[in-house]
Amino acid sequence: MHTYFISDLHLSEDRPDIIQAFLDFLQQQAPKAEALYILGDLFEFWIGDDDKTPVAKQVEQALKALSDKGVPSYFIHGNRDFMVGKAYAQCCGMTLLEEETLVDLYGHKVLILHGDTLCTDDVGYQEYREVTQKLWLRRLFLLLPLFVRQKIANKIRSKSKQANTSKSLGIMDVNQQAVEQRFEGQAIDYMIHGHTHRPDIHSIEQTNNTIKYRVVLGDWYQQMSVLKIDRNGLELSAKGQLQKLELGQ
Repeated sequence: MHTYFISDLHLSEDRPDIIQAFLDFLQQQAPKAEALYILGDLFEFWIGDDDKTPVAKQVEQALKALSDKGVPSYFIHGNRDFMVGKAYAQCCGMTLLEEETLVDLYGHKVLILHGDTLCTDDVGYQEYREVTQKLWLRRLFLLLPLFVRQKIANKIRSKSKQANTSKSLGIMDVNQQAVEQRFEGQAIDYMIHGHTHRPDIHSIEQTNNTIKYRVVLGDWYQQMSVLKIDRNGLELSAKGQLQKLELGQ
């Protein structure tokens, strides 16, 4: 058996091809797995569980069907869909996880996260993230009418796109010190994250001469990236290419 990890699908009505690709994945590949982990930015944006868009309904039905087949799905919030709540997750048969969660996977300790908390060089984004994580502000936002929330979301997305065009690629990537702090702070063998859209398997040599790994998931708009893990190791696919890593027990 194996487990799947995906992230950064950014589902929206603007890309019906990606929606269909995800639905096909849930119907054809995911039922063969032990579990599915979605590490954030499943949706391009999320303004509340009460926003019953056609995309939200399609995804809900497909994930619930997967759950009914005995395959659990787990979700970590991304920077685009951090407002996904318990009500929607319950309808999907999906379990919400903490933003950084340690899981035991085939005998290995694995830290899973969306990845934006590792991008500490992007000071402007981290300041924005700190504000949006405030519980009182989220509750206040959800009290607004849907059309007002929609306008706010559109404005934030527009400003985000403009800001990213002026940022260097290095600033929007992970900070190596932030990565090393995770390995030093917890007894983990490797970590998995998305967010940067730069799929790769990075090896990290520790001071005790052991090797740890950082696995980065790609997006679905350009790369259709999927990570498959079993007892023998992992396979990371992106743009039709496959990276493999064997992991000893």
